[in-house]
Amino acid sequence: MAWESAIRQALMPVILQDAPNAQGQAPHRQASLRISVSNSQIQENVDIATVYQIFPDEVLGSGQFGVVYGGKHRKSGRDVAVKVIDKLRFPTKQESQLRNEVAILQSLRHAGIVNLECMFETPEKVFVVMEKLHGDMLEMILSSEKGRLPERLTKFLITQILVALRHLHFKNIVHCDLKPENVLLASAEPFPQVKLCDFGFARIIGEKSFRRSVVGTPAYLAPEVLLNQGYNRSLDMWSVGVIMYVSLSGTFPFNEDEDINDQIQNAAFMYPPHPWRQISAGAIDLINNLLQVKMRKRYSVDKSLSHPWLQDYQTWLDLRELETKMAERYITHESDDARWEQFAADHTLPYPAHLRAPRAPSPEEEEEEGELQGLTERVSIL
Repeated sequence: MAWESAIRQALMPVILQDAPNAQGQAPHRQASLRISVSNSQIQENVDIATVYQIFPDEVLGSGQFGVVYGGKHRKSGRDVAVKVIDKLRFPTKQESQLRNEVAILQSLRHAGIVNLECMFETPEKVFVVMEKLHGDMLEMILSSEKGRLPERLTKFLITQILVALRHLHFKNIVHCDLKPENVLLASAEPFPQVKLCDFGFARIIGEKSFRRSVVGTPAYLAPEVLLNQGYNRSLDMWSVGVIMYVSLSGTFPFNEDEDINDQIQNAAFMYPPHPWRQISAGAIDLINNLLQVKMRKRYSVDKSLSHPWLQDYQTWLDLRELETKMAERYITHESDDARWEQFAADHTLPYPAHLRAPRAPSPEEEEEEGELQGLTERVSIL
């Protein structure tokens, strides 16, 4: 399909081709050197080959700083992803960007963000070991039956992205390169957990601070970055709007050759009948509030999460099922449980019994329980 090749072209990352070394060995062989493992827990010399096996034929992807291979932790058998970077091909500035990515990932512990295990380094290469996931959101969109995702699934994914972003923004970190291939899937299930990755462009930035460095992938970049006008955390929110648009339609919202302002104001251009006639007004409203050229008008994470399109009973159920499966509650909040349980009752909708919050006992029940407890204690004494 023409649009599929257009998407691939527009999202083309910087791909590093690893050349054989002087002995003709593949790059992963260099990992057998005595090298340094560096993370917040460990500082010691170790041979990577004794810790991880790297599979050079299993290329998982490529990012700003190198090729990502599949690997395995030898002791536990746990699958990992290993990003291999050739330091000799990088200017000092880009090497510092890599270190920036590692430093930021080390500071983050969140279920919606890819987990960095450790970093190995030789004079020529850097190996960044991360948890291994199963594909990305771009693959999910391109391989779907219609080349786009249904609203129910898009709500489920976008909510997870926003919750991970909320954690980043709370720590004054802006991702700066959000796009579907940087949203990784934790499983091949129809409604998977997703995690943000590729923090090579991420920046630490204050509430009202502005940065001017050039970052990100053009197809997902907000106008202020393209015009070099400075940006803040609302940059990520523009990217969420583009991700939503791409997910629901399978196409990009803008032509690079035309002024973004003109395109946004032309609803017929932005939302042609196919497929937008089949997509809810709520989805379009949220996209419009994210794709605001003026940063101050653009929705924040919290405002997006409270938008009616995402405040949806089915979405809440889908997210609670995921949290139950993960045995961790990090997306929804228990303060909303009573509201959704009441919503289900008011609309005669089924409410899963395993999600029902335990009911607090009435004063009469507490008194009866106390009497029974006292009776039990007296009997045990006898």
